[in-house]
Amino acid sequence: MPQPPKRPHKPAPAAVKTAPAKGELHPRNRHQGRYDFPALIKVSPELGDFVITNPYGKPSIDFANPAAVKVFNRALLAQYYGVRHWDIPDGYLCPPIPGRADYLHNLADLLATDNDGQIPRGAGIHALDIGVGANCIYPLIGHCEYGWHFIGADIAPAALTSARAIVAANPQLAGGIELRQQANAEHIFLGLLQADERVDLTLCNPPFHASADEATRGSTRKWRNLGKLDPRRKLPVLNFGGQAAELWCPGGEAAFLKRMAIESAQVAGQVLWFSSLVSKGSNVELLQGWLAKAGAAEVRILGMSQGQKQSRLVAWTFKDGEARGAWRQNRWC
Repeated sequence: MPQPPKRPHKPAPAAVKTAPAKGELHPRNRHQGRYDFPALIKVSPELGDFVITNPYGKPSIDFANPAAVKVFNRALLAQYYGVRHWDIPDGYLCPPIPGRADYLHNLADLLATDNDGQIPRGAGIHALDIGVGANCIYPLIGHCEYGWHFIGADIAPAALTSARAIVAANPQLAGGIELRQQANAEHIFLGLLQADERVDLTLCNPPFHASADEATRGSTRKWRNLGKLDPRRKLPVLNFGGQAAELWCPGGEAAFLKRMAIESAQVAGQVLWFSSLVSKGSNVELLQGWLAKAGAAEVRILGMSQGQKQSRLVAWTFKDGEARGAWRQNRWC
């Protein structure tokens, strides 16, 4: 494959930063406030077997129980997004849905900045989910909320088999979500898109550990901080599950983000906005430096918050304002 011409080094593009108040979800996020457990149980009766009373006397579930988290997610998807059939194999990542929804709402706002403040909706908007996983969460929520067409990519055949089963079991998703295997584990974007394909945005929740041992230690530390580490009780190794490619990769999050920055430049002509979650705050500055070397025209850092957890969404584009305007005229109008 021919190598792209080297770009002269230039200072990192000025990053536009936004952040919500601590603990606040995006205003359009459906998961504000406390959950209505009677309503959730009505749409998904099996949830009733997992509801407990928390120390504050409120109904909740045991988030240390993977089976409870899976059933809870199934109920949320049914009640809020009309996804009536959802399941994942044991041991696969079962993500917290409110945070995933926040990512998508922030991306919708990002596209609106190139569309006179109006969120572009419908199947004409194409999104590429890097690492769609067995759960297919981002395409499910994004298609329901905005009608976007999604391409979900993954390196794991078993994950894609699960995602395809979810899409096939929900007729309203037909034609809205397609799934592709990344055949080369060394690549992120390369080899996924046809030469004439254009994608309005990409999203990714990268593996943030460098090894299985690091992932296990991180989970143990999380339980200790939450005051839930009880030696008399057998807790899951990872509270939300997860296979190797979902949770760790050689070099961890930083190495993955560096590869993403480099490869994004090689498909820059086919994509309007790239984006990724960044778990570790120290990696944001590193990513900005790699993007500057790759020739990014603009970088935006969007803060996200869920409860006590703070996370970061970094988005970048290789197109200046004029080029983004031309993209809009050619594709959205």
